[in-house]
Amino acid sequence: MNLEVNNLWVINVFGREIWITETIFNTWIIMAVLIILAVIIRVKLRSFKTVPQGFQNLAEAAVEIFDNFAKNTVGDHLSYIAPWFFMVFVFLLTSCLFSVFGLRAPTADWATTFAFSLGTFIIMIFMGLKHRKGNYLKSFFEPNVILFPINLIGEVAKPISLSFRLFGNMLSGTILLTLYYSLTPLFVQIGIPAVLHAIFDVAFGALQTYIFVIISFMYIRGAAE
Repeated sequence: MNLEVNNLWVINVFGREIWITETIFNTWIIMAVLIILAVIIRVKLRSFKTVPQGFQNLAEAAVEIFDNFAKNTVGDHLSYIAPWFFMVFVFLLTSCLFSVFGLRAPTADWATTFAFSLGTFIIMIFMGLKHRKGNYLKSFFEPNVILFPINLIGEVAKPISLSFRLFGNMLSGTILLTLYYSLTPLFVQIGIPAVLHAIFDVAFGALQTYIFVIISFMYIRGAAE
């Protein structure tokens, strides 16, 4: 495990260099795994049963739990954004779990967390304009027009703080595990790292994924209401 994001390949396209970093490559791996998993689930659910059993019951339970979570957080009128954040939740959680196998989590790179936070910010602006229209823009000038710069900075700071929260927590786990592997002899790197991975990658990763999604929901709900 390495603290630096390594550059794996450089591709020249029309005279411009495109760097394929470790983060990009690992993201492709996770995307490929999730796509294959989605295809398998789709094939298995081809014979859809009215009374779910076995695998269908598990798949429906996962979707229903997240759907109810979204409805309880943002309300029924905004629950149609749940599929996007279900994808975000699954991707972020998978990134954390894959780091157990030595794959550097893409979420330990700020570019990844900022991209997801930017998606949240765009949805937040869109929902604010869609549901509140002019009142959403008017809120930037309340309670007084002189507070517009502060209100604007407050809105712009949301995706930045959201991205740094997830990035910082995931990078801290990467740093601690890297230091452990670097400073300890080989005979204590069997068994104990499994506990550390379970804490920093699985437990903290799942917690930070949940926090990222629920804060995103609250930002969107605040903008839309």
